[in-house]
Amino acid sequence: MGWLWAIIVGFVLGLLAKAILPGKQHSPLWLITIFGIIGGIVGNSLAVAFGIGETPGIDWGRHALQIVAALVVVGFGDMAYMALRRRKQHA
Repeated sequence: MGWLWAIIVGFVLGLLAKAILPGKQHSPLWLITIFGIIGGIVGNSLAVAFGIGETPGIDWGRHALQIVAALVVVGFGDMAYMALRRRKQHA
């Protein structure tokens, strides 16, 4: 069940990051989902490191860190995807 939640949360985080980032992201939906999963994992790790991984009630700090991490991962991941795609087209 943990993997299913990771995929669902990664999908939502990836879509949120894609919607927040300016401009068009060219990565396919499956890759955006993977970027979102990575962002969620990084955000959770940062929350634990900052001591806010588990708080009473809604973990707003953890969720904010997950979104910020997803923004960074989707942004850089899309740049890497486009660079690889351009290199592949020129080869």
